[in-house]
Amino acid sequence: MTHADTAPPAYFARPDGLRLAYRHSRGVGPTIVFLPGYMSDMEGGKAVALHDWARGQGRAMLRLDYAGNGASEGRFVDGTLASWRDDVLLLIDRLIKGPVVLVGSSMGGWLALLVALARPDRVAGIVGIAAAPDFTQWGFTDADKALLHTEGRIEEPTPYGDQPYVTTLAFWQSGQALLLLEDDIAIDCPVRLLHGQCDPDVPWEIALRTAGRLRSSDVQTLLIKDGDHRLSRDSDIAVLIRTVVSLLDI
Repeated sequence: MTHADTAPPAYFARPDGLRLAYRHSRGVGPTIVFLPGYMSDMEGGKAVALHDWARGQGRAMLRLDYAGNGASEGRFVDGTLASWRDDVLLLIDRLIKGPVVLVGSSMGGWLALLVALARPDRVAGIVGIAAAPDFTQWGFTDADKALLHTEGRIEEPTPYGDQPYVTTLAFWQSGQALLLLEDDIAIDCPVRLLHGQCDPDVPWEIALRTAGRLRSSDVQTLLIKDGDHRLSRDSDIAVLIRTVVSLLDI
């Protein structure tokens, strides 16, 4: 059973004055940091369930909304992969002491890898949930790319919400500048990749490609045969929590 917080989130101002929303529970470290997916936020089922568990166990955890998402200020269409990575780095640097375990869902899994590359001394472990590194590369057709360059954006319906799924040219270009799967990924911490084999959005083979590229020798991939993209069923969340627990005390 999960419950969303009724209290308003806390805010931290970026150097440009824009305020980022977050929820931070203190406790035993490493601090679990949840990174939402594209057009998602920190009030999603997996993030809330994990935070409920962390509070119950006295574990430190941070949830956050990237600029233009959820309760954070800013416009979604102004965000890029690099700017959202920098939002995460800012909050980790300013709010957390000691090591972190990053839990990234979909695009958040890509961001988790980028954050670990930027702060190798801080990241004690990574859990990817349908992690989607390089989705600007494999997730767009030539027609999509042509439309991005002529129109500056693509809008598509999405089954995950009422708002159309918007991709800007700036976001796509930022992703292309931060591709990871073309070469070895210089990350040495333990990594766990959870992926549903019925995921219609991110092919489960991406998990295997990611595992193969990671420099770390401590990489495990768990494929959930009937799992979808969200992996938010009670059984999926139980697997997620067990996986996070396995990394907290290494």
